[in-house]
Amino acid sequence: MGLENERAWYIVQTYSGCENAAKNYLERRIKSMDMEDYIFQVIIPETKRYEKKKNGEQKEIIEKVYPGYVFVEMIVTDESWFVVRNTPMVTGFLGSSGGGAKPVPLLPEEINPILKLCGIEREVDLKVKEGQKVKIVAGSLSGQEGVVNQIDKERQLVLVLVDMFGRQTPAELQFDEVEPLN
Repeated sequence: MGLENERAWYIVQTYSGCENAAKNYLERRIKSMDMEDYIFQVIIPETKRYEKKKNGEQKEIIEKVYPGYVFVEMIVTDESWFVVRNTPMVTGFLGSSGGGAKPVPLLPEEINPILKLCGIEREVDLKVKEGQKVKIVAGSLSGQEGVVNQIDKERQLVLVLVDMFGRQTPAELQFDEVEPLN
């Protein structure tokens, strides 16, 4: 499978103040154009805050974290890209230079905090156990080997002891940055 067939999150630009309308149009188009197998979710990150009114009552205010943008989880194909781009209220993809250039997906470390803010937890399968030897496959320690010392499922981190200069040095890594050694 090529990189363009990967399921990933993309940032879609909308007219400012029209994020909800763009999301609604997009969700309708996904159904009507039978794109459920390519476009999975559309989210608008929001936060709640409370303001005191003059009469002392609390008023809930919902603010958009990224005004003018919606986040779309999709597999980019010519068809799915066309559906999103040509949705009313959508002005284009962030990270696409235009002229037929496909957009750049968000990295896990970019989208995970946004998903957490929206109450969407991304489960990453952990293929290792404590005490198991692993190979580090990403980051500055890529290619190194170590032993899993601790697993933090809530933060989706593993503590790996790596042999550096004859000493066991702990390295905190994301679940998808380690693979079991056979």
